Amino acid sequence: MSSARTGETPGMNTGKDAADPHRWWGLVVIALAQLMVVLDATIVNIALPSAQHDLGMSDGNRQWVITAYTLAFGGLLLLGGRIADLVGRKRTFVIGLVGFAVASAFGGAAQTPGMLFGARALQGVFAAVLAPSALSLLTTAFTDPRERGKAFGIYGALAGSGSAIGFVVGGLLTEYLNWRWCLYVNVPIAILAVFGASALLHDRPGHSGARLDVPGALLGCGGLVAIVYGFSEAQPRGWSDPLVLGLFAAGPVLLAAFVRWQNRASSPLLPLHIVSDRNRAGCFLTMALATIAMFGLFLFLTYYLQVILGYSPVRAGLGFLPLTLAIITGSTQISARLLYRVAPRMLMVPGTLLAACGLLLLTRMTVSSSYTTEILPALLLMGLGMGLTFMPVFAVATAGVAPQDSGVTSATVNTSQQVGGSIGTALLNTIATSSSVTYLAAHLHSPAQRAAVVPESVVHGYTTAIWWAVGVMLLAGLVAGLLVTAKPPKQDTPAETPVAEPVG
Repeated sequence: MSSARTGETPGMNTGKDAADPHRWWGLVVIALAQLMVVLDATIVNIALPSAQHDLGMSDGNRQWVITAYTLAFGGLLLLGGRIADLVGRKRTFVIGLVGFAVASAFGGAAQTPGMLFGARALQGVFAAVLAPSALSLLTTAFTDPRERGKAFGIYGALAGSGSAIGFVVGGLLTEYLNWRWCLYVNVPIAILAVFGASALLHDRPGHSGARLDVPGALLGCGGLVAIVYGFSEAQPRGWSDPLVLGLFAAGPVLLAAFVRWQNRASSPLLPLHIVSDRNRAGCFLTMALATIAMFGLFLFLTYYLQVILGYSPVRAGLGFLPLTLAIITGSTQISARLLYRVAPRMLMVPGTLLAACGLLLLTRMTVSSSYTTEILPALLLMGLGMGLTFMPVFAVATAGVAPQDSGVTSATVNTSQQVGGSIGTALLNTIATSSSVTYLAAHLHSPAQRAAVVPESVVHGYTTAIWWAVGVMLLAGLVAGLLVTAKPPKQDTPAETPVAEPVG
């Protein structure tokens, strides 16, 4: 970027470009908000049996406590990213925090299943506003490659481990307080983050002259929601159900129409040059595939620990702690230190291979497996692998993006994660359930066998689905190796931040 374009003389250090002295405290605020958003995708999992009993949910409807959140979050992230670009990142960040807190309080006070489902969907809406602005603020606050690597290491660790942390927190709150506190806990966190954001975060004004691409939002969000909803409904309804087939047909059609519209729109929701970049496309696809493999596993292990091994909610939640610690270690102590020394794919490919090896170990699970000798090693391998993978994905996907596009780019990264997680949970759960039913029909010859055969069928379903997860994780590594060709950032030169062009 030439000095003529910026209007500054070479070597000049202006106050505008000087490093924010409060940037690390600002990172704490951003990380706190991101952790709240990510862990809320799983914090209610362990609490779900208690909530189902209290509110009288049916087995068919209880899934909406999870999917209402992930569908709204994943489906509206692109719109949330563009709102952050238009209104301003800091303002959008604060609006998202306040809305998330209100929705959480509404959910904690729910007296009917419908109230809880609605509150979870509303949480997803405000999470879709909050998450892109958080990553945009982080991207613009850290420009030095070494600091940027450390900052993204912390952020990537939270993005990768937040789901596992949700299980631990959910278990503690459910066992010692009440399932409602899995939602109420967001209120004080959001209030603290609002005060921190007001005092510590800084931002450029939004591009108020531009307009939201409403047709693009309807087509893009509708297509994503249709696909994720289709996978969610495939398990209770079956793959050949007319509604499921209709959703799978409508999703690609809507997304194709979305792409066509983006080529014609004067102010597109998702400028196609963002996803046409080879490195970004590789990162988006790697993230989606990796989370397809991982998020379904969280569901299986939760039920395996509590139902098969008989763990309490707290003990089951703590069983995920090694995974969380391994993700943080891989992200902050390995990826963050190596990002500016090696090509990003040299971290992403080994990371996905390590995670695949961890998943492979879990295919050997039985009804009497030992946590210490069989489950724990797998969790450690998966955690280190995801730590190596997530951090460079976030860093590469958001590097070199013009300020007016940083919000929508950040939203696309998060969309990849949330949509991948939604699809993975629904798809792998359907595979596990179908395999379990088949196994039970083949091995249950008399009612006396039921007590022994049913647990075996459930675990057989889990391991069958995990084999599919291994394949998806290996595919993520292949995509990263072939598509992500970015070089490591130079340690002695600051990262360039393109100057915003007029919009509208």
